[in-house]
Amino acid sequence: MLYNIIVGVIAVICFLLIVVVLLQPGQGQGISGMGGAGAIGGGGGLGARRTADLLSKATSILAGIFLTLCVLANFAIDRGEVNRSILQEGAPGMNAPIESPSETSPAIPQTQSDDQDGTSEEGGN
Repeated sequence: MLYNIIVGVIAVICFLLIVVVLLQPGQGQGISGMGGAGAIGGGGGLGARRTADLLSKATSILAGIFLTLCVLANFAIDRGEVNRSILQEGAPGMNAPIESPSETSPAIPQTQSDDQDGTSEEGGN
């Protein structure tokens, strides 16, 4: 339950972080380059420097919250039962008792080839 809430908040933070990063100025333009102010040449009217400071602080804060929530989500995962690896379990049949070869039957059944009349059972007349 807690894990689902944290994942939902992380999704919202991701969306906000994407928006804030895309709004940041690039190569001296920024929000003042949008609209008519950038096209006319009066780019300093909207205060692009103050906006850049606000957006960079917002990016740092959102990134810190994102990182913290990701670490918390790792601890909030409901693991239920502890999973063990194959190496910890051992190979299948490792603990099974070993049968001695004398108890097993031969792989090839033996046939009687020498009858009393000299014929085999398979090739009867």
